[in-house]
Amino acid sequence: MFDMTTVTQEKLRVVVIGGGISGLSTAWYLEKLANTQDISLECVVLEQSERWGGKICTELVDSPSNNNPFVVEAGPDSFLTQKPWALQLAREIGLDDQLLGTNDKKRNIYVLNKGKPTILPEGVLLVVPTKFMPFVKSSLISPLGKLRMGLESFIPPKMDDEDETLADFIRRRLGNEALDKIAEPLMSGIYNAQADKQSIMATFPRFRDLEKTYGSLTRGMIASRRKSARHSTASASSKLSAFMSFQGGTEELIHALVSELQSNLKTGAQVTSIQKDTNNMYQVYLGDSTTLEADMVVLATPAFVTANLVESFAPSATDYLKQIRYVSTGTLSLAYRTSDIPQVLDGFGLVIPSNENRPINAITISSTKFNNRAPDDYMLLRVFFGGSRSPKSMEWDDNDLLQVVRDELCTILGIDAEPLFHRIYRWWNANPQYDIGHLERVNEIEKSLPDGLYVTGSPYHGVGIPDCVHQAQQTAEQIISTRIKQRN
Repeated sequence: MFDMTTVTQEKLRVVVIGGGISGLSTAWYLEKLANTQDISLECVVLEQSERWGGKICTELVDSPSNNNPFVVEAGPDSFLTQKPWALQLAREIGLDDQLLGTNDKKRNIYVLNKGKPTILPEGVLLVVPTKFMPFVKSSLISPLGKLRMGLESFIPPKMDDEDETLADFIRRRLGNEALDKIAEPLMSGIYNAQADKQSIMATFPRFRDLEKTYGSLTRGMIASRRKSARHSTASASSKLSAFMSFQGGTEELIHALVSELQSNLKTGAQVTSIQKDTNNMYQVYLGDSTTLEADMVVLATPAFVTANLVESFAPSATDYLKQIRYVSTGTLSLAYRTSDIPQVLDGFGLVIPSNENRPINAITISSTKFNNRAPDDYMLLRVFFGGSRSPKSMEWDDNDLLQVVRDELCTILGIDAEPLFHRIYRWWNANPQYDIGHLERVNEIEKSLPDGLYVTGSPYHGVGIPDCVHQAQQTAEQIISTRIKQRN
């Protein structure tokens, strides 16, 4: 056992619990920063399952023609480049030549409207129309709905920083129809959330910023679009797609990261408890009776797992951690011969508003969205189910689920052919819900944590891959900054 005066001159020992993108990225940035600051680091990353990556999981399925395989994503299929951190990490670990952008010439999105796929008008950015004629000609929104959305510029802006739900925000600015047909399937769909519970400040704070700055979302989005266009003209980054993946799927990021890490990586390592001793050291107890001692611990685990591990010595943080809700979601991917598809949507996929009352939430045409996701003359579709929209679908057995999905594909897209294969992935209690007041809860969690204990990842400041990488980077910076202060 070391006392702190000895520890500050010896190795910085960090245990990272959780081997998804958040935990692995934390270890990566710890190694980088420790090296630049001449800090001797001993980092252990623990993952309970037998594989790294968490929900980032890719399966390669051989094609009947023995050409390129099908690339089937079980979790996220891409990352946003507007948030630069995932792209930066990919380049740092040598994946530049593996980056793959979307087929932006086919970047149409369809919305199921009265049972029929209806194209989202050109120029609609999330929910705000920025081009007049495509919006006016669209059949997606009724004339009264269009009139209500057109009045948005005359609605007085809300100038305070008080949180509100996404549903309240959209109704206030754009009306009910904009919420039901566009915002709810698109904006809540990103977070697998319920619009009437979803925090606007935690999920789309930019909309509130635009409202305060320009007095109108429409004026703000048009100004932002013009500014972005001017920047893109002069910037090399304009060649990037808004969303990127990798030639072999998103799990390439995990494989490359694991191969580059110098930390001690352990799968099949179940953490049963954590204790903090009288010398301010952490004892991490594993299911195989191993005990690890650490100066600092990072919990890159779901909020409810973190709550159970810190309950004995961080009761206040535990209370707030338990307030973060989770939902379960799943995907079902199906492969077809192109000749068996009567009419293919000319776009990336279809979102389904909850008021359509369908047992599925959305459909992505994976082989249109990205190249190299299916061999020539084949198509790969991905259907989303579960969450708050269709929680009962998570309980159906695989055969029943497959039949329901095939019935939906037949009804909506006219596809009645037998799929060449299918893959079902279920993610139980895997999606944190950013309910109204989320940022205040997270602030209380972070304030309540004892020194040397950190939380990071999707329950807190963003669920996307770039958000998780950025949080990991910030966590590593806090740890190294604390060690420098101790050393000095």
